[in-house]
Amino acid sequence: MADISLDFQFKSPIHKVWDALTNSETLALWVMENNFKPEVGYKCQFRNKEIDLVVDSEVLIVDKPNKLSYTWVGGPIDTVVTWTLKQEGETTYVHLNHAGFNQEDYAYKGAKSGWTYKVEELKKVIGEE
Repeated sequence: MADISLDFQFKSPIHKVWDALTNSETLALWVMENNFKPEVGYKCQFRNKEIDLVVDSEVLIVDKPNKLSYTWVGGPIDTVVTWTLKQEGETTYVHLNHAGFNQEDYAYKGAKSGWTYKVEELKKVIGEE
């Protein structure tokens, strides 16, 4: 198994970053259209019509504002995305773990570069760039 492990820093308060990770309308601005709700057991979808991708998700953990986890099942992958947040002073540290890849293949590399790009979009959405 191969896991993606990425760390990011934000100048925004932890609650602002949390809201961007859990609010459906905000998620649509930087990830994909979705019907996400931060409720354990809630089943939702992320949709990208341009590339005909539907990702099925089920919310596994909601520990506001510190931890969020959900399944990420779409295309060739059946994985779990976990966001862990911690604020120290003026900085919010965010760790992303995307677990369950069979190997470091095309899907793994695509997800890794995709999340890196998407988090840069997130920074723009919350006004950091």
